[in-house]
Amino acid sequence: MRIGYARVSTDGQNLDLQTSALSAAGCDRIFDDHASGAARSRPGLKAALRHLKPGDTLVVWRFDRLARSVPHLAALITSLQKRSVGFISLTEAVDTTTDIGLMIVYVLGAIAQFERALIRERVNAGLAAARARGSILGRKPALDQDQKRRVRRLCEVERLPISTVAAEFNVHPRTIRRCLATLPTAADTI
Repeated sequence: MRIGYARVSTDGQNLDLQTSALSAAGCDRIFDDHASGAARSRPGLKAALRHLKPGDTLVVWRFDRLARSVPHLAALITSLQKRSVGFISLTEAVDTTTDIGLMIVYVLGAIAQFERALIRERVNAGLAAARARGSILGRKPALDQDQKRRVRRLCEVERLPISTVAAEFNVHPRTIRRCLATLPTAADTI
């Protein structure tokens, strides 16, 4: 069975071109969405993917109607392959039910992996450059040094419960426990 999926980005756009092409390609059922490709919630795509059974084929008019990037496309196609579901993109003439189409998918997967490696490399280079400039990376500490000393005194000298101290500083009790584990004891600072 061939299952079609069509998508337009806005309500003002029209699905007619895609649905006509999908019908001409022999799709038995067509699911659609009116949403950006980056949108997390695409109920039409979810329904189409749930409807597919082993031996079925998902058909789209163009790659960009299905996925927002090459890595996303490769992940979707790999997921389909694991379920023994074929994939056809009409405009790009890719059909994973053929050997050539399958090869193209592997090439797309390699490109996606290369793209992820480049992104990781750029992020790491940016972080290293920021560190070299003296930037402090990560979240701002919840408590400054004076507050940490006060936490230590409240917990160890005044013997207040951790939950009470956490409420006073408006932090999670886990933050107080970490603070207590990293500071010298109150007896050491007196």
